[in-house]
Amino acid sequence: MSEHERFHVDIPDEQLDDLRERLARTRWPEAETVSDWSQGLPSAYARELCEHWHTAYDWRATETRLNALPQFTAEIDGTSIHYLHARSPHPGARPLLVSHGWPGSVVEFLELVPLLTDPPDPADAFHVVCPSLPGFGFSAKPARAGWTAERIARAWATLMTELGYTRFVAHGVDWGSFVTAAMAEDPEPAPGLAAIHLTMPFARPPRKEVSLSEADLAGLAAMKRFQQEEGGYSVVQSTRPQTLGYGLTDSPAGQLAWMVEKYRAWSDHDGDLEKVIPRDRLLDMVSVSWFAATAASSARIYWESQNRLALGPVSLPTAVSNFPKDGRMPRPWIEDRFTDLRVWKDHERGGHFPALEQPELLADELRSFFRAFR
Repeated sequence: MSEHERFHVDIPDEQLDDLRERLARTRWPEAETVSDWSQGLPSAYARELCEHWHTAYDWRATETRLNALPQFTAEIDGTSIHYLHARSPHPGARPLLVSHGWPGSVVEFLELVPLLTDPPDPADAFHVVCPSLPGFGFSAKPARAGWTAERIARAWATLMTELGYTRFVAHGVDWGSFVTAAMAEDPEPAPGLAAIHLTMPFARPPRKEVSLSEADLAGLAAMKRFQQEEGGYSVVQSTRPQTLGYGLTDSPAGQLAWMVEKYRAWSDHDGDLEKVIPRDRLLDMVSVSWFAATAASSARIYWESQNRLALGPVSLPTAVSNFPKDGRMPRPWIEDRFTDLRVWKDHERGGHFPALEQPELLADELRSFFRAFR
């Protein structure tokens, strides 16, 4: 049994000063030669965001929001894991494990957590556990290779056991979706795990011939376009995460550009990212990565697990939410892997970051599906 210690975020003033000094000394590249985002984050917007980060953004306010939630660290499988543990005031609340992905952190869930712990109907309440993936946020950076998505899944199972939760449910996005699915894989799902809710689930094509709908074919075509037009980041992070880390760890403008371009590309908006993810929320995400210096360590999950996942069968009850700006695999493929697929929801709006873009909608979905698993 690990010792679970209270954790309090308190970035030293010296680090805040260092950030401002680095932003003031940014060595900027020339502007792009196009009028859109096809070459990446436009120079004018990068400068605007960095100026706001330098002069107006209040990290201490974000610290206060984080520290309003109980936080802990525990050594699990030789690595210190940071997690939020927000218990509901309502008796009978369901334990819910929530897992983030890249380029996210637990800050992604700050709007979602109170909606889950204290909902309008107390019968829908959850005790919420949000761990930081190893190498992300305030979790430790593994010193040795081997922290695959499957190993993280085993660590999460240990965490929930040590917290005393003998029956719980789980939700995951991005890499958190892979980790959550791995927790549920046959023949031995995590002890006490009763059901899972995923965005962006993955599965291999079934061995048997299946019929694909127009939506399924469109989803495959969109994923192919994504690999051609958007997949460069994953190729770098899955092959040379250490090389990437030098530049991003040294330059806050570089860290911002690498992350914000993805928040813009993967969220659902009319061209104005800040209508769905406000500027200060974007900088919350970037600031956690900057202060924790996780550019290389967070990228390594791609090196560890990209195209290496078992994607084994899952027989636990499963719900899937598909958002139009997120990846969508064919339903027959998902049904072949997740044999007790109870909910398949195609949303009309939304993107890769539902807890940031549409926290109320996501909370409603989690309440609705997990209502049967008390």
